[in-house]
Amino acid sequence: MASWNVNSIRARAEHVKIWLEAKKPDVLMLQELKGTEFPTLFFKELGYHSSSVTQKTYNGVAILTRSPIKIVSTTLPGDEADSHARFLEVIIENIRMVNIYLPNGNPVGTAKFEYKLAWMDRLKQQMKLWLESDVPTLIGGDFNVIPEDIDCHKPASWIHDALFQPEPRTRYRAMLELGYTDAFRLLHPGIGGQFTFWDYFRQAFEHNRGIRIDHFLLAPNLVKRLQSCEIDKRPRALEKPSDHTPIIVRLA
Repeated sequence: MASWNVNSIRARAEHVKIWLEAKKPDVLMLQELKGTEFPTLFFKELGYHSSSVTQKTYNGVAILTRSPIKIVSTTLPGDEADSHARFLEVIIENIRMVNIYLPNGNPVGTAKFEYKLAWMDRLKQQMKLWLESDVPTLIGGDFNVIPEDIDCHKPASWIHDALFQPEPRTRYRAMLELGYTDAFRLLHPGIGGQFTFWDYFRQAFEHNRGIRIDHFLLAPNLVKRLQSCEIDKRPRALEKPSDHTPIIVRLA
């Protein structure tokens, strides 16, 4: 299965089609759809069921799957006033799969940053509850958190960015301390230069000046089934690409 922030499904539908036909994942989580219309029929013709949570202009998440999909929730509990399309919880093949587009939080010191932290606190509460369930849980998506210094090309460039602040990084570590595992870092300990996002400016991709902010977190009862977790950089090299690239996890 895979996760990919496509930065507009309308602009990147063909990119996704090409990638699906090449990689043939069982499940693909998409983030930042940027529109109320999701091309359900387009992906159905490719052999995928889909479920989406959309919002005009901003945000939006969707899950494509070859298997039947049971929708559990389209909103993160804890704030009834939160109307952002950032969360989708489903059951596929007896696994709880949660697709998130965590708030960016910039600029630091504003309500947007406070919203990011509150959203992470709400997510952590749900992650606690999921651990009490017999259903194995996987959380994937764009976390908008750079976990460690090794996860960015140059820490000094991100020191004032919301993605790099101690508060969200501490909350990310707290999620791991609950018992969840960062699939990529487990299998690639201590290896730098592995990124999922590169800015469009100053040839960031060409010079590999990126950050790792797209993650898969696995509950303990899924970690033993983890076979691989890789980042596929090739879609980022396409013409008019998303600024993110897919991350792929394989379970036994």
